[in-house]
Amino acid sequence: MRTVDIIQKKRDGKPLTTQEIEALIQGYVSGEIPDYQMSAWAMAVYFNGMTAAETADLTLAMARSGDQADLSSIPGVKVDKHSTGGVGDTTTLILAPLAAAAGVPVAKMSGRGLGHTGGTIDKLEAIEGFKVELTKEQFLEQVKSIGVSVISQSGNITPADKKLYGLRDVTATVDSIPLIASSIMSKKIASGADAIVLDVKTGSGAFMKSLEDSIKLAQAMVEIGDQVGRETVAVITNMDEPLGLAIGNALEVREAIDTLRGEGPDDLTELCLVLGAHMLQLGGKAASYSEARSLAEELLRSGAALGKLRELIAAQGGNPEVADRVELLPSAAYQVPVQALEDGTVSHIDAEALGITAMMLGAGRATKEDHIDLAVGIVLSKKVGDRVSAGETLAELYMNRNEPMFTEDMTQRTRSVFTLSQGEVVKAPLIYAVVTKDGVQMLQ
Repeated sequence: MRTVDIIQKKRDGKPLTTQEIEALIQGYVSGEIPDYQMSAWAMAVYFNGMTAAETADLTLAMARSGDQADLSSIPGVKVDKHSTGGVGDTTTLILAPLAAAAGVPVAKMSGRGLGHTGGTIDKLEAIEGFKVELTKEQFLEQVKSIGVSVISQSGNITPADKKLYGLRDVTATVDSIPLIASSIMSKKIASGADAIVLDVKTGSGAFMKSLEDSIKLAQAMVEIGDQVGRETVAVITNMDEPLGLAIGNALEVREAIDTLRGEGPDDLTELCLVLGAHMLQLGGKAASYSEARSLAEELLRSGAALGKLRELIAAQGGNPEVADRVELLPSAAYQVPVQALEDGTVSHIDAEALGITAMMLGAGRATKEDHIDLAVGIVLSKKVGDRVSAGETLAELYMNRNEPMFTEDMTQRTRSVFTLSQGEVVKAPLIYAVVTKDGVQMLQ
């Protein structure tokens, strides 16, 4: 079949067959189909969309384009969790040990951070000695032994997605729900999980800014899961302000440990209990969501989830004492308070701008080649709805640079992300909806 015929068919709004999509992806990965033809196809998809069957076929074709993890030797229902990205999102460090403590195996491959969102692998590297790269055999044996492993994604996982994403980025075709959904789900399917829990962020600090678009994306991903035999649940969550208080690698590890101790921020704790309950229910450890929620709460309260984190750290070469002595994590040389200039109530925090400021401090990468300073970042003292007096601390900067101009710039940038109001502030909900194959359940 000719590539130009496939492009024309999609241009005219007609659905492509499984064979046509497979040929397109194989040809693109092998180099037989040039970028200019794939760009034309991506633009046709952008304008005409894809059916649920087409999107599932595209997802599977991309998943099969490279290495696929075979987790069949691990007993039980393997459950993966994925977040669409945000600021201060450290849920994996809490959810992986929590689920494993309940007997749900978690064989997780995670990525590094780029731009204003952090990466789980970077955070784990803040733990001295922690090995994020294991052989396939070591990875499988560790999950069989202790129920959990979190490693860096293989370089050959979904090469079609890597290549297509790079093309979409420079052809104004990123904002296509079928292409976004297949990109995310192809990696999850290639990673081998039986069931998937998705944390779909919405708001100023998220990729999807509107609730309507976030629900559409969640529905597309849940449909893909259903089409390819992976039970999938998506939770739509608020990213109009950072999750928790900490932004930055070692700072977020510390906050994750605090949460596993039962001492974490309310919003981070609540979200992890919600996502964790869905993981436990999909993993067959509870007959209902409420039963799974109670089990998740008990695993935090009893210390079982924190104990599983110690096991995970020790198994991958890190120092498990970190779970009891967070001062062993990298620490910044300077702490600079950012103070409010007036009285008021915090009505908005620009999560994306705050994430970019943390990146400028050294906590993230502007390009893949950038070096990360694991110790630096920002810790919030105030969240939306909190009262503030002039001179009171809004946030603290954790820095390893002491140049006055740089410090002043970072201070002003951080202060500017806070909007203070004089009237009453209504705080947005943390969780908006849950999407399953049975439909959308609005919670607010």
